[in-house]
Amino acid sequence: MNTLLLYILTALAELVGCYLPWLWVRQDRSAWLLLPAAASLAAFAWLLTLHEAASGRVYAAYGGVYIGVALVWLWLVDGVRPSAWDIAGVALALVGMSLIAFQPR
Repeated sequence: MNTLLLYILTALAELVGCYLPWLWVRQDRSAWLLLPAAASLAAFAWLLTLHEAASGRVYAAYGGVYIGVALVWLWLVDGVRPSAWDIAGVALALVGMSLIAFQPR
């Protein structure tokens, strides 16, 4: 469970780090948003180092979790409800992530 929580925190750090510059560019918000965005992306990179598996395996498994967290973000932040196709895609991605992250060692 700690592994999954760490993946979720990593995904949130990446999403925040990318969303804040998007607000600056697309919605004409303050350039000061780039400072917390940079901090969030630095946290994202640091959080990736906390995973115990080899880096390639971490990145591969992280991708599946990122897809799921991004669709939750879509719903909660952007106000767009994910479709049944979105949910099916997340389910497939999380199955793949589980196979990679939780394989017997």
